[in-house]
Amino acid sequence: MILAIDMGNTNIVIGCIDDEKIYFEERISTDYSKTEIEYYVLFKMVAELHRINTEQITGAIISSVVPPLLKVIKSAIEKLTGKEPLVVGPGVKTGLNILMDNPRQVGSDMIVDAVAGIKEYGAPLAVVDIGTATTISVVDKNKNYIGGLIMPGVRVAADSLVERTAQLQKISFEAPERVIGKNTIDCMKSGIILGNAACIDGMIDRMEEELGYKLTVIATGGLARVIIPNCRRKIIEDQELLLKGLKIIYDKNVN
Repeated sequence: MILAIDMGNTNIVIGCIDDEKIYFEERISTDYSKTEIEYYVLFKMVAELHRINTEQITGAIISSVVPPLLKVIKSAIEKLTGKEPLVVGPGVKTGLNILMDNPRQVGSDMIVDAVAGIKEYGAPLAVVDIGTATTISVVDKNKNYIGGLIMPGVRVAADSLVERTAQLQKISFEAPERVIGKNTIDCMKSGIILGNAACIDGMIDRMEEELGYKLTVIATGGLARVIIPNCRRKIIEDQELLLKGLKIIYDKNVN
């Protein structure tokens, strides 16, 4: 069993996985002010909550888009498991051919998602990750990672709208009953929830037009369950995609 951690700008996803199953997946807030001992306590509490003894953990792997916290999290994991975690990045084998201008600039989470997507669903495919930013990663029919897009995330867009306007307030993330809102709250929900769903539909359509063939579309990320049900095209939601990808990469490098 390995400990798999994905460090995002808003949340840190933590889970335990082996060849048989995923034992748990939880999210904790990304907090720059926490020390390694505080993260150690948090990780230990999450594992114990799911009745996982740290002695059962034989290794660990991290993907991160938060460089300032990487050293802190690595130290916390070493305290917890007694082992140095593998960090997804340059020099780590992924099995993925990355056809980008600068492959080193591609977010490790996008790479991990793509690796898992190919293994679970085949190619060609697009992976939509709806978190602090919304990203769409594209793998062509030859299993090459060929690029994608990055746009403001749902929560970022909503917070920005509230902060920069005098009369708009924070809303809950749920779809309105109508596209044409009859009050300010429903107008905002329509724009943010249905607008993001329509954007994803439209961008996938444009990608398929550019490629000349259809894509299998997989969605993951904390807000996928809010946005994806409102998309018109078929999109498979897989909240375990990152953990699956981290396990695949761990096995390529350690076993």
